[in-house]
Amino acid sequence: MAELMEWPCLDEYEKLVIRMNTPRVVVDNAVCATTTLVKVDSARKHGILLEAVQILTDLNLSIKKAYISSDGRWFMDVFHVTDLNGNKLTDESVISYIEQSLGCIHHVRSNSFNGLTALELTGTDRLGLLSEVFAVLADLECNVVESKMWTHNGRIASLIYVKDCDSGNPIEDSQKIDRIEGRLRNVLKGDNDIRSAKTSVSLAVTHTERRLHQMMFADRDYERQPIIRSASESPAVTVQNWVERGYSVVNVQCKDRTKLLFDVVCTLTDMQYVVFHATVNSAGDKAYLEFYIRHTDGSPISSEAERQRVIQCLQAAIERRASEVLFFSPITDLDYWIIRLFIHSVPMGLQISKACFCDDRV
Repeated sequence: MAELMEWPCLDEYEKLVIRMNTPRVVVDNAVCATTTLVKVDSARKHGILLEAVQILTDLNLSIKKAYISSDGRWFMDVFHVTDLNGNKLTDESVISYIEQSLGCIHHVRSNSFNGLTALELTGTDRLGLLSEVFAVLADLECNVVESKMWTHNGRIASLIYVKDCDSGNPIEDSQKIDRIEGRLRNVLKGDNDIRSAKTSVSLAVTHTERRLHQMMFADRDYERQPIIRSASESPAVTVQNWVERGYSVVNVQCKDRTKLLFDVVCTLTDMQYVVFHATVNSAGDKAYLEFYIRHTDGSPISSEAERQRVIQCLQAAIERRASEVLFFSPITDLDYWIIRLFIHSVPMGLQISKACFCDDRV
């Protein structure tokens, strides 16, 4: 109400529109004995479910159950969450952050990597690639603030956030950017990846892990055969059409883990599907997800080829994160050589499939 009082020139209709489009958020610890309930009522728009899930997963919360339903232009999300230790949320600062963040998901959120230059790399994974990339960046006097790398089916996608070593500012000099792109592209090409290796430089990117999904999707990693077969069970994904209601029904069964819902919703959203209804349940180490979706134009999946593509893309999205993470922080000249020593000392048979490097001083 205080917010509305600051706009005396608004008429009553405009005030009503503001109230209707401001999400209502409730965080409740009394409803369930084992989880904290987070409820969001909001006007429906494409991508808002992903924004809500992203806020919760960025806090490393585990979503044990979820119910998503939309009615006309309004939707309701109910999430049952815990911390990584399986406990309900009791930290008032975390609860307040959730309420504030979910309450403004209709607005553009600032990027946490403002003031940095983002390097995007995709290509064929191979032994020693990560070491060579960091060697090039060190030679070009790029200070690595944070880096995230995923591999899947023999392909690699990496986002590296850097700044100039001397000035500490983003790298904006066009000639230096061209040198960075050219040298990294040569590293990615190696001897046998002439066409598919890609590099790009940007001063603004989307959410890091969403961008990694987009990069691997654009690289069509889902069409490639895995070089190393994982011993874990592959995700089971089915897609059927509910003709009477005009929905495509997507069912996913796989091993439960953190950020699973984010990976699935991220992929559906970026493939231009809208989730109208969904349920998420976990039992033991298994997760069961069901989504009722349509294209953004309102039509269900219309061909067998499209159905198979959705299945492949969702399986790939789930598998990309099914790996261990190695953390190095901070990145200094000494740490850079430690990383090189580690990478070149990796015993045969151990594959680095995901890594994260960050500088906590920034």
